Amino acid sequence: MNRQIRLVGLVSALMVLALFGNLTYMNLFREEPLQANEYNVRAREAEFNIHRGSIYAGNTVIAESVLSNDGSIFSYQRMYPNGPLYAPITGFYSYLFGSSRVENSFNSYLVGTSASQWLQRIIDTLTNTSPQGASVVTTINPIYQEAAWNALQGYSGAVVVMDPHTGAIQALVSTPSYDPGVLATHDYGAARESWDALIADPAGPMLDRGTREIYPPGSTFKLIVAASALERGYTPDTMIDTPKEVQLPGTEIYLANSSDCGSTQVSLAMAMQLSCNTSFANLGHTLGADTLRSQAQRFGFGSEHLPALGAAVSRFPDELDGAQLMMSSIGQYDVAASPLQMAMVASSFVNGGEMPDPYLVQEVLTPDLAVLSRHETRTSTVVSPSTAQSMKEMMISVVENGTGRGAKIPGVTIGGKTGTAQSDPSSPNYAWFVSFALDPDVVVVVFLQRSDQTPADLWGGGDAAPVAKKVIQATR
Repeated sequence: MNRQIRLVGLVSALMVLALFGNLTYMNLFREEPLQANEYNVRAREAEFNIHRGSIYAGNTVIAESVLSNDGSIFSYQRMYPNGPLYAPITGFYSYLFGSSRVENSFNSYLVGTSASQWLQRIIDTLTNTSPQGASVVTTINPIYQEAAWNALQGYSGAVVVMDPHTGAIQALVSTPSYDPGVLATHDYGAARESWDALIADPAGPMLDRGTREIYPPGSTFKLIVAASALERGYTPDTMIDTPKEVQLPGTEIYLANSSDCGSTQVSLAMAMQLSCNTSFANLGHTLGADTLRSQAQRFGFGSEHLPALGAAVSRFPDELDGAQLMMSSIGQYDVAASPLQMAMVASSFVNGGEMPDPYLVQEVLTPDLAVLSRHETRTSTVVSPSTAQSMKEMMISVVENGTGRGAKIPGVTIGGKTGTAQSDPSSPNYAWFVSFALDPDVVVVVFLQRSDQTPADLWGGGDAAPVAKKVIQATR
């Protein structure tokens, strides 16, 4: 009998230990995913009664929670001061529709359920203190953000401003935009009407054209082709065959230049300055698809970047025939890139061949300003210092003497590359300008597409470059 009692006691003790072990494991390792589970309605309702942390652009609050006085069951209401300006960064936080952007990717910090906040949760429980989330401090500069917003008015498109040495995103604007507050309201009927209207709007106000969409980069892709050539022994003075038009291999189609590039040969630097299509079509064909693909991948094509916003992956086609290769060499066919991707490319030239990994959140702070998380700069070598220097000089020549004159600012050293692209012959042009300014160093990428307020055709030099100029002026 005693033996049986001891056995029952041992089994009971083991079961209690297993229970405590499971509770400890659940609390330390599974709380975050369980809290984040979309089917956990109780957790979602509890979140809306927590003082959610704020999101900052520098010292400017761009998302915050305030006490609710709307008669709902929730204690706090999420607010977005100047919501449309910062919507691509904050995203929305809605009971009905979940969350997006920083509100989503840093949700566990904002509501205080991240693994690094476990001690604070215990302290709050023991002291019967209402929990409060951490604040997220982004890298956005409000002055640059407002300048980009103002410069884009009248256009549908995006502006990305990046620190070329650290990868910090200093401005991210997408137009048209929307107010996240209309989705955060506790009036479910109004929130659903707003959601339906935003989703149905053909202008796409909820799109983030700066990081989450990819487009034909047009002649801005010539930056990658030129860098590929320089990495393989070419110099800015190397002469490139530049006829007035070139027949695409295996077709009856002829590719012509959009500017006067002569009809014989021009140097690589001059081909960049004038954006000669036939020069780069011939150069890309000579270098080969594998070479261009490899260099594009070194610049970040085919890889994920900026997880805080779920940035889209830029692409260079896997298999190309001769005609497709020539068209890809001028940023057409199936090549597609985001403005963020092209900002990374330009940053590598300013940064001596080292491409910084882009980031949006500088640090996460507890309510008493203790640091929970802080970003550390990461870079990768994509081209040699000599190639980076040559690319800088050629891009400066584009602004001083070539297609990028629309971005010139007296007394400021600016480099750039224009781009005008089509996704298919029936679609209007996309306009690009990939640029940098020196001292202080900053990279500005502008992407424009047709809207009801713009003409049928947009041009990199005539439309996008002047937008970049306005933004660069705000950074001086």
